[in-house]
Amino acid sequence: MRGRVGFVEKLRAAIARNDSNLCVGLDPTLEALPEGVERSAEGVLAFNRAIIAATSDLVCAYKPNLAFYEALGADGWRVLRETIRSVPDGIPVIGDAKRGDIGSTATAYAAALFDYLGCDACTANPYLGFEAIAPFVERPGSFAFVLCRTSNPGASEVQNLTVDGVPLYERLARLVCAWKRPESCGLVVGATDPAAARRVVAAAPGLWLLAPGLGAQGGDLEATARALGPSAGMTVWSASRGITGAGRGSDYAVQARTAADRLRLAINAVLLSQTSPSSAGFSHP
Repeated sequence: MRGRVGFVEKLRAAIARNDSNLCVGLDPTLEALPEGVERSAEGVLAFNRAIIAATSDLVCAYKPNLAFYEALGADGWRVLRETIRSVPDGIPVIGDAKRGDIGSTATAYAAALFDYLGCDACTANPYLGFEAIAPFVERPGSFAFVLCRTSNPGASEVQNLTVDGVPLYERLARLVCAWKRPESCGLVVGATDPAAARRVVAAAPGLWLLAPGLGAQGGDLEATARALGPSAGMTVWSASRGITGAGRGSDYAVQARTAADRLRLAINAVLLSQTSPSSAGFSHP
């Protein structure tokens, strides 16, 4: 991890300092780079650095998805590491890796994410049980967002399967809550299914949430925030292409900043509406 501050402490500080619950996903592809940016690993690094410089006072976190860097081979790993180093130390980085394997393998994954890359948190797959999650949450200050109800259209094929009368994702939320690790373990709950989000927070109140799906995936900010209730303020709301792809010309960084600030303000407006007398019990972290 970068610095000595734990993920949750760093996240809370970034939310307060930048008045933002917005996370920007850094998921570049060569073909989607703006005009004038070289279609190469170096171009990706230059693009990422420009996006970070333009938005770092508007966000609470950045979330690079490792797949887009792995696709670039050895250069991609270098670019990812340099991208993370370009993020101001006061802003946490969530490595979107969705790792999960037997204990020894998970330990190696954790070393790559936290020690080599310098991530502050990661996403993790719970299919192998707590054994697959432990290396990501037992390090001092580390954190894992466990996949629960994801934002992709096909998520319901498995995650909505009924187990003892309730959806699998709800059973998973209860399981993670029972681990009693709120300072090191949260849940991924997509902003594309408000009804599922409501069930998740009812099963696992008080956990930090990562809510992808805003923007290009069509997530519903207002409906999801209403469904989350008090947990909306403990949610890292994530958008990627809707911000990093907002501009295709030489002013792409300016356009990204405009899109990020617009979404940040929209999130803040929704969170503020939750503090009205009709939303008693809500609190912003």
